[in-house]
Amino acid sequence: MTTCRGWAGQAAGEPAVSGGLPAVLAIDGGNSKTDVVLVAADGTVRGRARGPGVPRKLSAGTVAMLAPVVAAAAADAGMAGTGPDGAGPAVAGHTVACMANADLPEEEQLLGEMLRAQGWSATTQVANDTFAVLRAGLADPPARPWGVAVTCGAGINCVGVAPDGRTVRFLALGGISGDWGGGLGLGFEALWWAIRAEDGRGPQTALRGVVTAHFGVADVADVTIGIHRGAIDEGRLHELAPALFKAAGAGDAVARDLVSRQAGEVCALALTAIRRLGLDGRATPVVLGGGLLTARDPLLGGWITERLGAAAPAATVRVVDIPPVAGAALMGLDHTGAGAAACQRLRAGYLVPGRSSGLTPAG
Repeated sequence: MTTCRGWAGQAAGEPAVSGGLPAVLAIDGGNSKTDVVLVAADGTVRGRARGPGVPRKLSAGTVAMLAPVVAAAAADAGMAGTGPDGAGPAVAGHTVACMANADLPEEEQLLGEMLRAQGWSATTQVANDTFAVLRAGLADPPARPWGVAVTCGAGINCVGVAPDGRTVRFLALGGISGDWGGGLGLGFEALWWAIRAEDGRGPQTALRGVVTAHFGVADVADVTIGIHRGAIDEGRLHELAPALFKAAGAGDAVARDLVSRQAGEVCALALTAIRRLGLDGRATPVVLGGGLLTARDPLLGGWITERLGAAAPAATVRVVDIPPVAGAALMGLDHTGAGAAACQRLRAGYLVPGRSSGLTPAG
């Protein structure tokens, strides 16, 4: 598979932004939410909007979901003529759509064709959302856009890009492609261990209380039966992740084992990408993103730092300090040839004062 195009700047022969339009329409389509921003050539955010998560299967419904969010961002930018269905004139010079569930090259190509048909911009690029995470963790603008990014939110995924442009990607289709963890995966594990603790098949664990308290029921079995009968959406299990991490921090053995395994999965992805690209011994940037990692849980982050440090001591590990949609916007600014000042202005608009991008070892 190949990396997304456009990181190195505006391609020859492509039209420059004209008519006062924003330079970039950036879309970050995640499993739980979709963010859209319109960014001027100088890095100023002109409009933004948030919508629901993208469908798990790429279809016409994906664009139908995106259209009103793009229209809302255009309205927020004070741009007239774009209807609630997204129809109307162009809203930017270039579109960057970094999407979860666009995992195969043919899916990226198909989505690109569908987005170009909307007429939102003169040019369009589509990539998996891990590329936005990687760009968010690189310098502005990146002299060499390379490194490894691991995203761990509702699911888990990884991309690696070598200095010469070679890429490593993973199918990231869930358990059928060898994936484990993420918020939803951890939620299923929490329920699995909790029901076994309740019926005697497994060790006692604080996760019993985590499950019953979160769903407001007397017994863990009530949650299992609720999912079986359709009264509880099994997708809600990802909501258990924060309490699972809290239980692990308080010393619950089962919860700690799950957090340890999640750290191991993050490291396995990053180290495999490094090895497959032949970057062993290089000062490879390893960028961590997604809700589970940007929450900066000390136990999870500490184990990741220790294990990556032991296996790849030359790698530089950081947690992204700006959201993925800003990474997508930076990709767009790179494409248009914007300089460091524009990239830094955009980044500064998203930075949280006092937040570190580093991780600390576990105690």
